[in-house]
Amino acid sequence: MITREIKNFLNLQKLGYVATVSSDGKPNISPKGTIIGWSLETLAFADIRSPDTMKNLIDNPNVEINVIDPLLRKGYLFQGTARLLQDGILYQEILNHYRQNGIKSPINSIILVDVSCVSDVISPLYDLGISEDEIKSKWQKHFSTL
Repeated sequence: MITREIKNFLNLQKLGYVATVSSDGKPNISPKGTIIGWSLETLAFADIRSPDTMKNLIDNPNVEINVIDPLLRKGYLFQGTARLLQDGILYQEILNHYRQNGIKSPINSIILVDVSCVSDVISPLYDLGISEDEIKSKWQKHFSTL
């Protein structure tokens, strides 16, 4: 399900969004810079400063994660069920991975997401026949003027 292509994509993209639902039914979207493909069926991300996300996942482990390339306007939507890790061998393996990849912030816990569905996300601009190069060029120009 989480192919080598998807893992490589996640390693290149440094920002994704995790969607949860609070105990009173309100949506919560939180940016995450640590989303990785851990195995063929699981994603992981670190709880660095995520009190609302963690509370929501304890109450309701259903989650969606959206990671998009901001220039190409393509990416993936993942649906799944979260598990929190705060110790153990797997926790230490993933924590070591983050440390080896330069994450220095304190990590409170690791969230594993058992992925049940992966969908491609593609901008409607492609439906108009606009090429990937044109879309990328447009957004590179946009971001260079900020």
